[in-house]
Amino acid sequence: MDNLALTLIELGAVVFSLGLLARLAGRIGMSPIPFYLLGGLAFGAGGIIKLDGIREFSHLSGEIGVILLLLMLGLEYSASELVTGLRKSWQAGVLDLVLNALPGALVALLLGWGPVGALVMAGVTYISSSGIVAKVLTDLGRIGNRETPVVLSILVFEDLAMAVYLPILTATLFGVSFWGGLQTVGIALAVITVVLVVALRHGHRVSKIVHSENSEVFLLNVLGAAMLVAGIASALQVSAAVGAFMLGIAISGVTAHNATRVLEPLRDLFAAIFFVAFGLNTDPLSIPPVLGWALLLAVITTATKVATGWWAASRAGIGRPGRARAGAALIARGEFSIVIAGLAVASGAVVPQIAALATTYVLIMAVSGPLAARFVEPVMKLIGRNSKPKPPAVVPFNT
Repeated sequence: MDNLALTLIELGAVVFSLGLLARLAGRIGMSPIPFYLLGGLAFGAGGIIKLDGIREFSHLSGEIGVILLLLMLGLEYSASELVTGLRKSWQAGVLDLVLNALPGALVALLLGWGPVGALVMAGVTYISSSGIVAKVLTDLGRIGNRETPVVLSILVFEDLAMAVYLPILTATLFGVSFWGGLQTVGIALAVITVVLVVALRHGHRVSKIVHSENSEVFLLNVLGAAMLVAGIASALQVSAAVGAFMLGIAISGVTAHNATRVLEPLRDLFAAIFFVAFGLNTDPLSIPPVLGWALLLAVITTATKVATGWWAASRAGIGRPGRARAGAALIARGEFSIVIAGLAVASGAVVPQIAALATTYVLIMAVSGPLAARFVEPVMKLIGRNSKPKPPAVVPFNT
């Protein structure tokens, strides 16, 4: 069988299976993300059937999925709302950094992986998965909730922190000089600043450029602009996801509404492939040796993420259910954590076990995060019902 036929058969089987998994998830009322991940794990490297024909396609499609997820999340908010949210939530962002980077660094040091290994694992455990969080918020219908801007502000703070962290990590891993690393960080921060200024002052012009009454032209304009901005951002050492998010922020009004409508089917398709591709690239045999440490990190950093979201939402005057939803939404880790581990292993400057630990940890968090977000509200209602004081018993008066 030639490569093209094999690729088409595997791709068709995967996409059809995604539809079945999404239908199953819908029937039990939860996000399909855990099903996508576990399905990829079952049919990836070391799984039941190894699908080699779609490896390159799934990697590129997964990247497009993350870009579309963040683009459409950005379409929900204006640049002024973003800046206001960052001003209000920067303290939560700093707390998030300290609470969630520290556990990964400490475990790396305990395992004897040294300062470089600690720097790598700090990034792995710190950053939430913007792609998974965006998908979960959409699936659960929470985009318009009061706590969602708080969650969004923390995610943006994390992505901006990555714009500083990744150049420093790369410089450390590959032995780049201090000044070279500093220059890379400066370029990344300058790019983010320029994009924010353009979004704030010239967002209406950006909307005018991509807008068209013809749906086909409009789709091509928006999709092409998203890929272009994401690619330029990535070339300048800024996350492609951040670039797509910033473009979404810059598009406003009727144009943003129409963009959401025409992009939604594409987002669902490519986002599903992203989560499956993540599972396909994970070898189940690498999980058992590091499972204990991964579970320990998962428990600790679940608690620290929930604490971060709870504290940030409480400062915004949001009630207890909203605080719990904010904390649960931040639990999932994903694409950034895998990128960090991949950079570390490719450099040869760290022990190979880091990749296994990072992959196992991310898989646990990528599955448990959507589940926690789905069930936190019923749990909070149950707790609230049980904590209500019971009325005093009426004692009959005997005459």
